Amino acid sequence: MKNELATLSIPMLDEEMGQQVKRYVDSLTVPQGSLGRLEELIIELAKMTGEAFPEVSRPGVIVFAADHGITDEGVSAYPKEVTEQMALNFLNNGAAINVFSRAIHAFFDIVDIGIDADIEAPELTSRKVRRGTRNFYKEDAMTREEVNQALEIGYERAQKMIEQGAKCLILGEMGIGNTTASSAIISVISGKSVESLVGQGTGLKSEGILHKQRIIEEAILLRKPIPDDPIDILMKIGGFEIAGMAGAMLAAANNRIPILVDGFITTTAAVIANLISGRASDYMFVGHQSAEPGHKTAIELLGKEPILQLGMRIGEGTGAAVAFPILKSATLVIKEMATFESAGVSNK
Repeated sequence: MKNELATLSIPMLDEEMGQQVKRYVDSLTVPQGSLGRLEELIIELAKMTGEAFPEVSRPGVIVFAADHGITDEGVSAYPKEVTEQMALNFLNNGAAINVFSRAIHAFFDIVDIGIDADIEAPELTSRKVRRGTRNFYKEDAMTREEVNQALEIGYERAQKMIEQGAKCLILGEMGIGNTTASSAIISVISGKSVESLVGQGTGLKSEGILHKQRIIEEAILLRKPIPDDPIDILMKIGGFEIAGMAGAMLAAANNRIPILVDGFITTTAAVIANLISGRASDYMFVGHQSAEPGHKTAIELLGKEPILQLGMRIGEGTGAAVAFPILKSATLVIKEMATFESAGVSNK
């Protein structure tokens, strides 16, 4: 594994700064506690960044795109060609994540980490590990070297975006078949049944969902991933984009940059990142809870509470991008609101 990841030592949260900011928030010209979760968010941001007045602008959005060999088993409502087609849609600024990224003035990067097609475009970061993972119903999804390569690519892309000036990282994904991989991963780590985790994905009907559940259950029995070994899990049942997002999250945490986690697949990557380094989740917020049933379990594994619940299940980083203005609002409260003393307002 590359040196940055091999020697990774994510810093501890700055609890003293958190206490300092808590005292300052209590002095603002509102009744104590009346800002609700916004107060919690700003205190968490202070602990993460070590700053009394944390900044989250500009955010950086990185979308990792890759294909999955498991689609050969008919687990998706869409053919795998949609991964390539949607990647082109991202490049043409026509996807939902493009719309939301523009709205929050985000840096934007789309990374081909494993699309099963050759795409050439100046706006595309081409870092293909392989043309899609192998079919994990029949063999391991990746080699150990491929897992490490995907993690490194994610780390490097996040590091570059942070150096560009990103103060908050939003990760997104595109990959037909990735809810299958995510359901398998979360089932292995949580010990929960596949049946309780599998949803519609891209739009499966009841018969398709049952077929998807059976394929995942049998694949887990065949591959036998080790529940507390994130590299083994990725090798046997993972995805390139999942590994890439996990690597990117580790880079953000290592730089004390807040991570705004999106839906089911991104949260699965977050769970993997946290298995690699137990402090990674200290630097995470979960932007929303998606309609995918497995997402609730993945969030619970992180010990987090989602900021929003809008019934979204698009992926791409969209729910996190929509939640970003709330995170920014928290920073503006402490930066711009008067205290009782500065405003000459009597406190109770």
